[in-house]
Amino acid sequence: MREKAGEIPVNILPEGSFQGIMFLRKLFDGAPEFDSVKRPHRDGGFTFIVQEAGKTFIEIDFETYCIAAPAVIFIHPEQVHRLVSFESATVSTWIIALENINEEYLTVLNKMAPVNPLAVSPNDMDLMRHNADLCVKLISRNYERFHSKILKDLCNALMGLILSQYLSADEPLKTQSRYFIITHAFKNELERHFKTRKSPKEYAGLLNISTSYLNECVKAITGLSVSTQIQQRVILEAKRLLYHSNRSVKEIASDLGYEDFSYFTRIFVRMAGMTPVVFRNKNRD
Repeated sequence: MREKAGEIPVNILPEGSFQGIMFLRKLFDGAPEFDSVKRPHRDGGFTFIVQEAGKTFIEIDFETYCIAAPAVIFIHPEQVHRLVSFESATVSTWIIALENINEEYLTVLNKMAPVNPLAVSPNDMDLMRHNADLCVKLISRNYERFHSKILKDLCNALMGLILSQYLSADEPLKTQSRYFIITHAFKNELERHFKTRKSPKEYAGLLNISTSYLNECVKAITGLSVSTQIQQRVILEAKRLLYHSNRSVKEIASDLGYEDFSYFTRIFVRMAGMTPVVFRNKNRD
């Protein structure tokens, strides 16, 4: 079942799903079965993938990733993605609506997204697999009095295990705790204001720190300058609109806060390696 959010398709949870949770465990091989996941789309909640065996190839915001077992990933509702193919892939995957996510977990998810696939140890995968087993078994026992609540709790437990893996992988960065905190705060402000605020000075002002210190923090954690982070976020949104809408490049540039069309085009070429028109034609072929 699908509805539109602007011009980008959103796959919402189908009727009959368990009050905002869709959980699936299956062996996949070859091309995806359904057009709704083969085309670029967003999901109506956070999407989690536990790669138990084989490989899954997925495109997320125009970058293709190989998830090779044992590994995990989560996808934010704002991220545009599509499944490309599977190689003997055993996958536990679920979509969970935001209202069903533990509040502390949701805060962490929003701070961490986007993320890359993360390899996990065989022991950690065994623990996740055991939890997924419980989810699968519970789904068939819908006569249980607290069926929906138990399923929500189990999915949150599995989610917590995945988040724990990502947070552990970030521990070396957290030794620079002040840099880490400021970088996350900057990214949160960037997500809210990327259409209207384009200069590092503006974000430094929002965080009540100097521009040079903001650059120092962001570069230490991400390896990129504040200006590059801002431009990357704007160009990602431009790519989404170029792919999913019929708006002109000038209209898209204006929507993203650039009245100077030539300047926007120069930034796009520098970040994407091609003009907006070439990108649109290339990705629609």
